[in-house]
Parts: sequence; structure tokens; C-alpha cells
Amino acid sequence: MSYPVDRRGFLRSTGAGAAALGLGGALASCGGSDAPSTTTLTWWDYFTLDNFQPGMTRLIKDIEAGVPNVRIERRTFPFAELERQITLGAISGDLPDIAIVDNVSMNTLGGSDLLADLTGRVEEWGQADQYYKGPWDGCQVGGRTLGIPNQSNCLALYYNTRMLQDAAVEPPTTWAELASAAERLTSGDRYGLALSAIRTEEGVFQFLPFLWQAGGDLDTFATDGATALSFLDGLVAKGSLSEQCVGWTQQDVNTRFLNQRAALQINGPWQIPTLKEADFDWAVVALPRDKEAATCLGGENWVLMASSDHLDKAWEVLEYTQRPSVLTPYLVSFGNLPARKDLADRGAWASDPALRLFLSQLPVARPRQYGAHYADASQAVAEAEQAVLTGSAAPSAAARTAAVKIDKALGER
Repeated sequence: MSYPVDRRGFLRSTGAGAAALGLGGALASCGGSDAPSTTTLTWWDYFTLDNFQPGMTRLIKDIEAGVPNVRIERRTFPFAELERQITLGAISGDLPDIAIVDNVSMNTLGGSDLLADLTGRVEEWGQADQYYKGPWDGCQVGGRTLGIPNQSNCLALYYNTRMLQDAAVEPPTTWAELASAAERLTSGDRYGLALSAIRTEEGVFQFLPFLWQAGGDLDTFATDGATALSFLDGLVAKGSLSEQCVGWTQQDVNTRFLNQRAALQINGPWQIPTLKEADFDWAVVALPRDKEAATCLGGENWVLMASSDHLDKAWEVLEYTQRPSVLTPYLVSFGNLPARKDLADRGAWASDPALRLFLSQLPVARPRQYGAHYADASQAVAEAEQAVLTGSAAPSAAARTAAVKIDKALGER
């Protein structure tokens, strides 16, 4: 690691020595200009948990050692606060040079002129084709590149190996097979399937794959949304999926799977470290498909603030973080998947079967890229799912009601 030089102290010491030789004035006027100046870049993220700190500390030390004359000043916020702080910073003038933001935040921040346009820099860099389509698309807003994928994740289907073997059930690959498997695997207080349908973005994150697998999208929610809602409603009606899923986070879902009160669960790769401590065998497969295969893209993006006075140096840092020698140990330390295709054969994901499965799904992982009013559309989806799974509305009626709100939100893009 290179440390910044205290220029005034340096000049005091060299000046005193030079004065003894009668050369003080010459060195003071010429020699000082050769000392490189250090640029301090402010950096915001929401990785506040203790387990993230060693990897982040190592990354910043690596950057400060590898990028000439740069120092990183890092500040963290709770996950739910970062986007709000960036928005408030636009008013107060307190904004970072660099930030790592949730990829869903591109919907709001991307249309605010807060993020620097990286299109020209990326074209000159020439590495855009090294990224999986979903993560890269998640950085594109209005025809401009406003970020670089930091890391990625998606959803897949975990299963309890012994439970499936005892029930003579094969891992499902289609909706029909999923419904049949979930029904056969349901027994006593054990449900065949667990998933999150909580009334937050977490629940929407888990619902959207069903909408896409039905061949639809938010703009066809009245019809394809009804199809997806009907499928989930059928699982609850048969007792294969607990109605309590409307209050479960993804962590709650994993807990039920760990307690062997669910034979199947929909979840992400961030659960793998905990599952490796389980006292039973499990495996993971792609989400079952209907008309097409799809999963939901999660993860973060690097962004630069348009207001930064140090955009060139900040871009230099972003470029440096994407070098395989830098990016691989960082992603491994976080337990994350790479958004870059050229890293598929490196790191833990190269040898771990579960991680490789998730990595194989990134080509069909879709970003939630729907414009500045996505939060309104997401809320409508969550309300529809809650209404259907609690029995307060039929799938078709709930989908039509939600579609009106969704169409309004999408129309304001």
C-alpha cells in the first residue's frame, strides 16, 4: 500500500537541509512541484455487517496500492437508507464520488441526473461484452451506461435430497412437475414448497419469475399476472404451500427448509454458507419453467456521481476493481457470484456445484428495470399476491386491479 506524503513536512525537512548548502530557494521553487498529489475519493455503500468488513477492507487497500495517488474515504449506511441518503445529498450537496447501490435503485437514481454517464468511457474500455446480459442491462438507462455490475445473484430451487428420494420424486423442471412434487412432498407439518410472498420487494423479487415464466411482464399483468397468481393460489389451496408465506422473508423461508419443514424452497446463493452447516443433504436446480425459463436478477452496481470533481480518477478505480486478480478474491470473500462471464472458471463458483448452478442461471436472470416509478408498480404486485394468497380476492380480479396501478406507474417512465 502506498501512503500519501505530507508535502509541507517534506518541504520543511528538505528545505532545512538545502539551506545549509545554500540551495534552499531553488529546491523550494522547483523540487516541490514534482511531488504527486493524492486524490481522496468518497465512497458510500450499505455493507454494514461484520462479515463483509474483511473483504471490503482488503479491496480498498488493494485499490489504494494499485491505483496511483488515490485514497478512499468510505462511509456506510443501512441498506434501506443508502438510496434515500443519495437523494437527500442532491439537495445538501453532500454526495460521494463512488457508490455501490442495489441494482433496483437504478430505476430511481437512473432518471435523476445524479449518476455520471459512463457510456463513452465504457466504449473506450471495450469490456462490456464480458458481462452477462442481465447484469449489464441493469446498468443501462435511457440508452446510457450509468453503472458497472458489482456482483450478481438470482433465485433457484433448493431440494432436500432424502425427502425427494423417499417420495420417489424427481427435481421438478416445469410448473406441472413443481405442483405435483410439492403435493406429494407435503406431509404433516411439512410443506412441499416454501417461498417468500411478503409485502415488500423481497416478495416481489420471488414473484416476478413466475410472471416471466408465464410469458408475460408487468405490462401484461392483467392476463399473465393472473396466470402466475392462479398457479401460486393452487399450491396454497392444495396445502402444498403455507398461507403463512405472505409474512415470510427469504431468511424465514430458509429457516423452514433448514428445520426440514419444507422439502423445496425458492431462494438465492447467499443461503449456501448456512446450508453447508445443515445435517442433511440438499441440492439446487433451476427454477421450474412454464412457457419460458426465467429467474430474477439481484445484486449491486458501481456508480459514479455526476457531481464528482474527480470523475477521471473515480473511473480509474472502477476499472481497477474489474481486473480478475482484484475482483475474484473480493467476490469470494463476500460469497457473491461474478457478473462477468470471463470469471466463470475462477473462484469458489468454479468448483462448488450449487454456486455453478446459480451462475448458469445468470443468462436467463432479468433485471427489474422499469423506470423511476417501479416502486409503485412493485407495491401493486405485492398487494395482488397478498390478496390472492390470503383468499381475499380471486387471481383474475387481483390482477386486473394491480394492472391499472402498474400501467399508470409504467406510463410515467
